[in-house]
Amino acid sequence: FSSADFSISFYDEKDPDRNLMMCSAKLQSALEHGSEVTLPFDFYFGPNHYRTLKSYDMHYEKIIPLGGSVIGLISRGVIIPTFNFLGKFIHNYGIIILIMTILIKLVISPLTLKSYKSSAKMNVIKPEIDKLNEKYPKQEDALKKQQAMMALYQRAGISPMGGCLPMLLQLPVLYAMFRFFPASIELRQQKFLWADDLSAYDSILDLPFSIPLYGDHVSLFALLMAISMFVYSKMTSSQMSNDPNMAGMKFMSVWLMPLMMLFICNNLSSGLSYYYLLSNLITMFQTWFVRRFLIDEKKIHAQLAASANKPLPKSKWQQRLEEAQKMQQQALKEQQKRRR
Repeated sequence: FSSADFSISFYDEKDPDRNLMMCSAKLQSALEHGSEVTLPFDFYFGPNHYRTLKSYDMHYEKIIPLGGSVIGLISRGVIIPTFNFLGKFIHNYGIIILIMTILIKLVISPLTLKSYKSSAKMNVIKPEIDKLNEKYPKQEDALKKQQAMMALYQRAGISPMGGCLPMLLQLPVLYAMFRFFPASIELRQQKFLWADDLSAYDSILDLPFSIPLYGDHVSLFALLMAISMFVYSKMTSSQMSNDPNMAGMKFMSVWLMPLMMLFICNNLSSGLSYYYLLSNLITMFQTWFVRRFLIDEKKIHAQLAASANKPLPKSKWQQRLEEAQKMQQQALKEQQKRRR
């Protein structure tokens, strides 16, 4: 076929609950004038169940929007097999999501724990970071401040990228779960706690009006997820310096991101919001555990004091960074001269 078009329309007037819809497909094919052609068609009327569609060995399972490339590979190769395996022994899908969340956290724990340790160390040396911000308040001193920061990190045994890279590496898993839950037919009409259907939003309050981008209802799982995200952001924002340049980042992480996730998840699958809620709670526990039992503040302060007057060798990465900062500072000075 040269082209195809697929459309869906709901019977709004006769079916206010949107239980019925009309689907139509238009296909175009190039034919010679007056010629006839006979084409065989196969029709499948059934649920978009991944294992069922895959059993036909006709690539029907690809119609399920699980994501492409890496995301799809994680969904099809890891998440769905784990979900189906747990479903053989457990019939409560809320418990299955809980166990899956714990398993995922355990698998990526080598990455996340490294990030949590780096963040906890940053929280320990925050007073020293604030002193450097007070010592170099001017934009012209940005290079000196950055060099002093790098030296402080090196004396404390902190990698500047130690907290970022591990978190970035787990983003594909989080996005794979974001694609999996709305596309999972197994969650259809499955009840858990106050949610009547884990594949749809869990409305606990119908509003007499509609809020743009939010909707006309309140999803409790989405609300609890946003609150947990806000609490965790408040926990971690304490390690950020008092540099005025960080104010925007603090506002984004503490206020803007939880609000955005609330608006996004309010109309999505309650199973997805429930998963994010569990993930946030486990992350909060892991952060507390690392700070409480795995980080020795006295040892870090002793390490800083012992290396205070010792020259520190510069890594190649630090040398390249300093060269780039010097070029940036030189360009800034030339720009200021032109303005004068």
